[in-house]
Amino acid sequence: MRAWVNRMRRRLARWLWFRMLFGERGLPHTRIAPSTCIEGEAGLQLADHVFIGQFNFIDAGAGLVIEEGVQISNFCSILTHSTHNALRINGRRFADLGGEPPGYVKAPVRLGAYSFVGPHSLIEPGAVLGKGAMLCAYSQLRGIAPDFAIMAGQPARQVGDTRERDALLLARHPELREAYEAWAGRPS
Repeated sequence: MRAWVNRMRRRLARWLWFRMLFGERGLPHTRIAPSTCIEGEAGLQLADHVFIGQFNFIDAGAGLVIEEGVQISNFCSILTHSTHNALRINGRRFADLGGEPPGYVKAPVRLGAYSFVGPHSLIEPGAVLGKGAMLCAYSQLRGIAPDFAIMAGQPARQVGDTRERDALLLARHPELREAYEAWAGRPS
């Protein structure tokens, strides 16, 4: 019932005005754009201080954990199941099989604390985006992206480490070091 109410609330907001909704699921600092579609909302574990932008498709049916401070930009797809292999190998019998036929992929996804998902990205079933990691625009994540990794490409490969960028910002703003270390730990 709650998923239906949230979906209706987002649709109503989209019809009345095109802006962010604050306080999603009782989380006062979480914002989800009204144009984002969340399917299988019962499987979503959402922390506070999360931003989910415009025109995203989020499938949480097999379990999706979005930890604190995650930013999901615009036009992203996050999937926890996929039937493309099952449909192709089973052909017409796919419709009659029911359940999870051979080739069906279903696995939870986790987005680590303060990670970033760039626009037009795809996150496949079973993927993990580590804490503080960045998935660059137009990237396709499958498998595990380590903590603080900068991931780019299709499929995404590690191309850098966010701690290098963070160190430059912290050098310019040392007053932020304590807040950064509270979630990220001490830089090595």
